[in-house]
Amino acid sequence: MAKSLKVRDLTLRDGQQSLFATRMKQENIDRLLPLYREARFYIMEVWGGAVPDSVMRYLGESPWDRLRACSKEMKGISLLSALSRGRNLFGYVPYPDYVLEGFYKEAIKNGLNVMRIFDALNDIDNIKESIRLINELGGIADSAVCYTVDPKDSKDTDPIFTDEYFVDKAVEMEKIGAKMITLKDMAGLVNPARIFSLMPKLKQALSVPVDFHTHCTPGYGLASVLTAIIKGVDIVDTNIWWFGGGSAAPAIELVWIFCQKMGIELEVNMEAVAKIRAELG
Repeated sequence: MAKSLKVRDLTLRDGQQSLFATRMKQENIDRLLPLYREARFYIMEVWGGAVPDSVMRYLGESPWDRLRACSKEMKGISLLSALSRGRNLFGYVPYPDYVLEGFYKEAIKNGLNVMRIFDALNDIDNIKESIRLINELGGIADSAVCYTVDPKDSKDTDPIFTDEYFVDKAVEMEKIGAKMITLKDMAGLVNPARIFSLMPKLKQALSVPVDFHTHCTPGYGLASVLTAIIKGVDIVDTNIWWFGGGSAAPAIELVWIFCQKMGIELEVNMEAVAKIRAELG
């Protein structure tokens, strides 16, 4: 079990997307950014996913302005991350290499540091070019292994989604250039018993940092995060109170309470987190 733990805050992207349909306006975010400077999260997820679409479609704002505003305030304090669907970028159709390169180049120039790249089917061919380009352009390629389970009616067949399946995918991603591996559990399906088994195998097989991302939809997201911490995960994804739980990731305040009991230092200024929570409330 690690003595300290890094945190990726999801509040301004995945948190508001999961619970509030990505409706935070730029003026709301601008009020929070000085407080985020005080909080000093290791990574802040602020872009990607549904942000570009929702910001343009429903709020009449520019997603590029959002990225630049976050970068101007947080530069040198927290790394900024986004979520990319590999060759599909932020959309739902595959794009040619020159589009990938141009997009990633502009994203990094406008302040992006970490691009979390995933394919829902763990298709390496769909993410390998993005990993290469992000690294070459000066960003940090964070490759996600997407978690799922075998269908309930497959008891008479050999299991597909074993611990070894996920470890093999993670190792392959590291070999092609991933500088960070995220176990990405979008549906909150990883229960504590499974993460107890899987996390040590990932840590043993990989030399890059391991991040754990889950949601609380079935009800055991917090317990799974705590189990991952006990088994040595490097980074966990959380939200600030009002944006945590439910269909979102666990609340950092609850993770902090348990870390105190376990003697683990959470590398975040929790007094500043309290200020953000008050502003969000």
